[in-house]
Amino acid sequence: QVQLVESGGGLVQAGGSLRLSCAASGSIFSSRAMGWFRQAPGKQRELVARITNIGATNYIDSVKGRFTISRDNAKNTVYLQMTSLKPEDTAVYSCAASSPLGTTFVYWGQGTQVTVSS
Repeated sequence: QVQLVESGGGLVQAGGSLRLSCAASGSIFSSRAMGWFRQAPGKQRELVARITNIGATNYIDSVKGRFTISRDNAKNTVYLQMTSLKPEDTAVYSCAASSPLGTTFVYWGQGTQVTVSS
């Protein structure tokens, strides 16, 4: 079983930055793919960024060049550095973990609110 706890959300002005953190409990963190999802009111949840167990990353087009996902396996933590934030980035951001060496996300955190004011 894996528990995921996000932190770092908040209110920021457009153009500002935030760094989200997701601390994972449980075993074999380094073998899991990790992802950050977001869901805005009235919209479907979308995968914003993911990082594989070997550190390969990918992003949705709307955040490329602005967001960076990274992981620290020694701390069992994944990060999402967000810069040049826009009002349309406002959402609840959740992290997710795959099964060991898997690609499908099977564990989810509770989420943290990010609000970007114009």
